[in-house]
Amino acid sequence: MEMHELVKSLENLQIKLTDMQVILDILGKQQKVIELSKLVNAPDFWKDQENATKKSKEMSDLQSEIDIWNKYDKEAKDLLEIAKMDEADKDVNMREDIEKQYIILEKNVLKLEFNTLFDGKHDRENAIVAIHSGSGGTEAQDWAEMLLRMYLRYVDKKGWKTTILDESKGQEAGLKSVIFRVEGTFAYGHLKSEHGTHRLVRISPFDAEKMRHTSFALVEVIPELEESEDVKIDEKDLRIDTFMAGGNGGQSVNTTYSAVRLVHIPTGLIVSCQNEKSQLQNKKLAMKVLLSRLQKLQEEKEEEERLKLRGEYKSPEWGSQIRSYVLHPYHMVKDLRTLYETTNDVGVLNGDLDEFVESYLRFLKV
Repeated sequence: MEMHELVKSLENLQIKLTDMQVILDILGKQQKVIELSKLVNAPDFWKDQENATKKSKEMSDLQSEIDIWNKYDKEAKDLLEIAKMDEADKDVNMREDIEKQYIILEKNVLKLEFNTLFDGKHDRENAIVAIHSGSGGTEAQDWAEMLLRMYLRYVDKKGWKTTILDESKGQEAGLKSVIFRVEGTFAYGHLKSEHGTHRLVRISPFDAEKMRHTSFALVEVIPELEESEDVKIDEKDLRIDTFMAGGNGGQSVNTTYSAVRLVHIPTGLIVSCQNEKSQLQNKKLAMKVLLSRLQKLQEEKEEEERLKLRGEYKSPEWGSQIRSYVLHPYHMVKDLRTLYETTNDVGVLNGDLDEFVESYLRFLKV
């Protein structure tokens, strides 16, 4: 690349970074960090440890976003300044070095640009994910377990934390259902693309005749939300059941009634949690999941009414597929909303979901 082309490319990159400063609201985040810093330094800040931990993490995450943008902005300005020097145009080695640095910087800026896609109301929140096997017995239950493994590997690659809250195992193999919590910045923003019915076509490992089978599983993704003024849970509206937890055993597990099932009578919503050792902890987690579901339900009703007024509402069906995974007679994973597809089915089932996530987020912008 000629030096004048490099200069032009670096100038365009600088413009992009300036635009991203506005889109990412860097100035607003800097002000938020100042406000949170005052809270963190207050004498009684750590009296409420749960809230303190949450606020500290929020401040750390915001500062990290600010630092990354500042780093790339400075690198772009410094590199542009060097590129405009007379010696840079004359020195071949210097020009090659600037070009190498530009290529690396451009890739980093593209990664940062991906964050501008997270502008949804709850994108920054943790996510609660539930997987339910469809009809089809062992086949569908095995597919539900395959999806769980896919998401756990995806989350692990992101460096996020997962906690299994409740699971119901199949009689022969797989899972009837499972619910887990994903803790990480923009966890819901990434995983909301997975909400819907997933279809699998393959040669069944459970069929002696090696016939091709189609299986379905429903994935629900909701943001983990705190109690708000809009949605409150009245204890009178709850039926609370306790039972012995399943799982791998251990101290107090399978020996005490530590698992909790909440039934919200007005809506019929049911939430179970058996991961924690104490009944109190399981109830607290189950309440958090129930609250998130109720808030999500209210938001969906409000959106439904809005779309009805505009004549755009379509009733969602359990069987409405969002993605198809074909492992036989050919290899293809295709998102039926964005039309993004790949033949790398093995990679996808091993947690390579970034392309599907990005295509969905860009699809929402259209």
